[in-house]
Formats: sequence, C-alpha cells, structure tokens
Amino acid sequence: MHCPFCGTHETKVSDSRLVADGDQVRRRRQCLACGERFTTYETAELIMPRIIKGDGSRESFDEDKLRAGMMRSLEKRPVSAESIEAAILRIRQNLRARGEREVAARIVGEQVMEQLRRLDQVAYIRFASVYRRFQDLDEFRAEIERLTGDLS
Repeated sequence: MHCPFCGTHETKVSDSRLVADGDQVRRRRQCLACGERFTTYETAELIMPRIIKGDGSRESFDEDKLRAGMMRSLEKRPVSAESIEAAILRIRQNLRARGEREVAARIVGEQVMEQLRRLDQVAYIRFASVYRRFQDLDEFRAEIERLTGDLS
C-alpha cells in the first residue's frame, strides 16, 4: 500500500479490526518513510451474476430494481425495513452461491416470491399476480389455496 502523503510503498499495519458486521477489515497504517498514519478499508469484491431476461437479452444485476419490485408489492404492508433488507441480502447470497456467471430472470423472480412468501402473504400474492400474469380470479384463488396449503 502506498502512502497517500509521500507516495512511498513502505507502510506497516499497526492495527486491524473487523467492521460492518465482519464484511470489512479496517487497517490503521503508518508510513515508514514520513511517519504519517492513515486508515484503509478492505472488502471482498463479490461479482453478481448477469441476468438473462425472457427475451434472451442480458443485463447486470440491479439491486435497486430488485428492491423497487419488492417495495411495490410490500406497499402499505406492516413489514419492517430491516426485514426487507434481510430478504434482499438472502436473495443476493443465494444468487452468488449458485456460482454461475449468468442466471435466468425466472430464478430471480422465484427467489423474490420465496422471500415475499416469508415476509407477507398479501405482498406475495401481489407479486405473484404480476409475475405470473394472472388472467382471472380463478388463478388468484388457486394461488391463495396453494399458499394456505403450504402453511398447513
């Protein structure tokens, strides 16, 4: 690591500790040439897979898009922001754990539905109705019966 003050590459680490719930390492460093101290943060660079859309096009994983879709389903529902962020984190971890460079959008949609089912049944039905393109009340009924059957 080069010193931001004098540019020398000779620095030593005087202290290291985990921060951000263990997702980052904070290191206190001191330049051996000029004696100045500075802090660096180290995080793992985890690359999310690309998403293969239904039409075959590909796009980068967009966490904001994922969050927006979930938030539309969760609108005016009694679900905490912490629970939503935890669900988004689980989806990211599940996608990363697959170890694939590309993932079908269908898989992401199924992951979202699974997390919404855990968070709020109404939000789950809202999302499923759009995602699966329900055409009539019978499809809503069938999904609600499937949901109540899963809970029994």
